[in-house]
Amino acid sequence: MSRLLFVALLAISLGCVAPSSSNHLPSGLAVDLGPGVNLNERFFDQVRALIKRRLQEKGLAKPEQPDLTLPLADDDAVALQNQRSYDNVPLPAASVPTPVLVENWPTEQHSFGQVTAVAVDPQGNPVVFHRAERYWDVNTFNESNIYYLIEYGPIKEKTIYVLDAKTGAIKSGWGSNMFYMPHGMTIDGHGNYWITDVAMHQAFKFKPFSNKPLLTIGKRFRPGSSVKHLCKPTSIAVATTGEFFIADGYCNSRILKFNAAGKLLRTIPQPPEFLSLQVPHAITLLEHLDLLCIADRENMRVVCPKAGLISSHGEGEPAATIQEPDLGRVFGVASYGDIVFAVNGPTSMLPVRGFTIDPRSETIIGHWGDFKNPHSMAVSVNGSALYVTEIGTNHQTNRVWKYVLA
Repeated sequence: MSRLLFVALLAISLGCVAPSSSNHLPSGLAVDLGPGVNLNERFFDQVRALIKRRLQEKGLAKPEQPDLTLPLADDDAVALQNQRSYDNVPLPAASVPTPVLVENWPTEQHSFGQVTAVAVDPQGNPVVFHRAERYWDVNTFNESNIYYLIEYGPIKEKTIYVLDAKTGAIKSGWGSNMFYMPHGMTIDGHGNYWITDVAMHQAFKFKPFSNKPLLTIGKRFRPGSSVKHLCKPTSIAVATTGEFFIADGYCNSRILKFNAAGKLLRTIPQPPEFLSLQVPHAITLLEHLDLLCIADRENMRVVCPKAGLISSHGEGEPAATIQEPDLGRVFGVASYGDIVFAVNGPTSMLPVRGFTIDPRSETIIGHWGDFKNPHSMAVSVNGSALYVTEIGTNHQTNRVWKYVLA
């Protein structure tokens, strides 16, 4: 009834403004004045346009004001673009590289333990982080997440090996008598190594080949959920600004954001942010889009909340979410420009393989690879190569694969 009254009032007002026959509503309007009185949005848009036109003809409406807004400077335009929600426009297929396996790489056999992480140094060398003779099984931690095997001391072998990008041969190694249960590793643009150890419940920043950390987050062998504690941290992502993110991983299922000096800036998720993580196993930054993409393993998805590197605008808004039936449990993620490469692990009957993901359209745009138990991945600095590690029970199943991005 109220809509009928609204139409009647509009008709009266139009008649007062201009009583000629030209004031009738366009004949193409979809107006149903039967039961329910369905007046759609198109109807109201056309009504508003007609009123505005007739008022202008009678000189009763304010003239259109010119747009006096100054054009944005290039930097401002980029900042504004990054503050907006990512565009739901899929990337052109031609702009997305397809990972192609490099056969017979490495050219020589290695005897690594469980290769839990791979990174690429500024010189383009792949670097692996492995557990040597250590294995994580049901006897490694108690119900309170305390590491059972402290008495055995740190791993005596070198846990970090720098490989030759062309041949995969070992160039150098370090990290002996330092770590108990290696997990995550990334290398920043200055060559610093960022490492997580799930047994010590700590994250570290090292200069290469140094046994003394530049920065330590968490309490040694003391798991916890306070802002000063970590509990089995899994992964670290470092921004060019110096800010870094820790995936605090198996117990707390949260992401901690720090400034370059190690001061806590933000916890993800935090109220009123509606984002439930379940084992954030790996993280990677897409700085151009101001996104942090998370391998949300047990939720079987990749989620990409705002990183807040450029502006706090958008922090706490709904994250881009990629969750499709064939994705399974996601173990590793690595950024390449505005896309994300990911690998899943054993999940029911699903194929274990790699995925190419477009966070802006929230879709999987490609599949590649064939794995048994992948654990981590990294893209080279110049974007020419992708490395994927696998963990297993012997040196034949503990390995690293190289793909070229063609």
